[in-house]
Amino acid sequence: MIERRPDRRVRFDFEVDFLNEGAIQGQGFRMDIDGADISDEELAAYIVRDLRLLMVGEVRILNKHIISERHKRANTAIAERDGVRLVDLSHTIESGMATYPGLPGPVVCDYLSRESSRATYAAGTEFQIGRIELVANTGTYLDSPFHRYPEGVDIADLDLARLTELDALVIRASACDGRAIDRSEVAHADVEGKAVLVHTGWDAHWRTPRYFEGHPYLTQAAAEYLLEHGAVLVGIDSLNIDDIGGGERPVHSTLLAGGVPIVEHLRGLAQVPAGGFRFSAIPPKVRGMGTFPVRACAAIPSPT
Repeated sequence: MIERRPDRRVRFDFEVDFLNEGAIQGQGFRMDIDGADISDEELAAYIVRDLRLLMVGEVRILNKHIISERHKRANTAIAERDGVRLVDLSHTIESGMATYPGLPGPVVCDYLSRESSRATYAAGTEFQIGRIELVANTGTYLDSPFHRYPEGVDIADLDLARLTELDALVIRASACDGRAIDRSEVAHADVEGKAVLVHTGWDAHWRTPRYFEGHPYLTQAAAEYLLEHGAVLVGIDSLNIDDIGGGERPVHSTLLAGGVPIVEHLRGLAQVPAGGFRFSAIPPKVRGMGTFPVRACAAIPSPT
C-alpha cells in the first residue's frame, strides 16, 4: 500500500561553524515533515547527518517556516508543444535531500545574491549566481560505462544519439509479485533500438524513509535479455536498478559493459503510454564523471 504523503514542509536557512574554523551556509532548504512542527535541534541533527559533516561546532537554524502544502512531487509536470505532450520524468533537486543511503545531500545556495549584486551593477539591475555542491548520484541521474569500468566511456563522451529523442517503451512491473523483475517481465517486449523504462511505482515513496527499503530491481537475466535484444538505454523509477542487498551489481555490470546507459530514480511513468513516444535524458558534458543528474523527458504525440 502506498503511504500517504505528508502535507507539511519546513523551509529554513542554516549556518554551520566547524571546530577547525571553517563554516558553511545554506538558504531556502525545504524538507518534508510528518507532524505539525519540527524543532531546531532535529533540523540541526538532520543537516549534520545527511550532509555527513565532521568536526561540527555550532549549528544555527534561521528563518524557519512551516508550510502547509501538498508536495510538488505529487504532480508530474506536463506541457504541450507543437502537438507533442512533454512529460517531465525527473525529480527536483533540492538542498539537503537524500537520494541514496549514505550519500550526502546537495547544498544549493547563492554564490552571489541579488542583494549583494546591487553593489556591482547599475541602479535597478541585479543578478543571482547560484552555487551547488553535490555528489553525482543525486536526483534522477544517468550512469555511463565509466561509472562501472575505468576504460568505459564517461559522461562527456557519451553519444548524444544514445540519449536524445529515443524511441521508447514502458514495461509495467508495478503489479508483479515480489521485488525482482525477471526476464519473463521484459521478454514480451520488442526492445530493439529502444529506451526501455521500467515502471514499478516506487517513485511514490520518494523523499520518505520507505524509498530506501525493499525497492524493486531487475535481475541479471532481465538485463541480459535487454542487452542481447538491442535495448539502447534502460531506466527505472526505483532506488537502484540492482538489488543492493550484497556487493554485486550484475545489472550495472551487464548493461554498462555493453555500452547501454542506465537512468535511475525516474518519476511519473504512470503518465506515459506503453509505447509510441520519445525519451531524452541528457547530462552536462562533464569530463571524468561516470554519473550525473539529468532532466529526463517523454515526448508523446498528442491525439489528432
